[in-house]
Amino acid sequence: MNMRWKPSVTVAAIIEKDGKFMLVEEMTPNGLMLNNPAGHLDPGESPLQGCAREALEETTHTFTPTALVGIYLSRLQRPTPTGGIEDITYLRFAFCGQLGPQVSGAQLDHGIARTLWLSPEEVRQSAARHRSPLVLTCMEDYLRGQRFALETITTDPSVAHFGAL
Repeated sequence: MNMRWKPSVTVAAIIEKDGKFMLVEEMTPNGLMLNNPAGHLDPGESPLQGCAREALEETTHTFTPTALVGIYLSRLQRPTPTGGIEDITYLRFAFCGQLGPQVSGAQLDHGIARTLWLSPEEVRQSAARHRSPLVLTCMEDYLRGQRFALETITTDPSVAHFGAL
């Protein structure tokens, strides 16, 4: 039987301030790992909306994407509790932008232990603790000045009506 391949679409905020990058420390099946503020795109939202939402949920700060850093594919294979292998391909849209104020009363998303600011060298040195190899790849692309206009991504208005008949 042929199964249709469906990558998991994620969005990530590459947040830099004064030469340091904001990462989140999050609980995973492999313990506390480091990641960009990132998560899955939800039904009915554009990649820009998803990135702003995920950044808020994982940092308690508003975030306004200003440029697309890149679009990335990565693959994760891990054992399942039943002895099988879970095989997931991620399609990540990574954005840089402006970190806004902390939202009063906002709390870190479930599983996020804290946010932290790391220099590029500290990010490189912590690669063994990265949740994904894309943490480092996105930062390096950002540091090289890779930017694409937000207009590179078009979200058809029909997406906002997800689930409506």
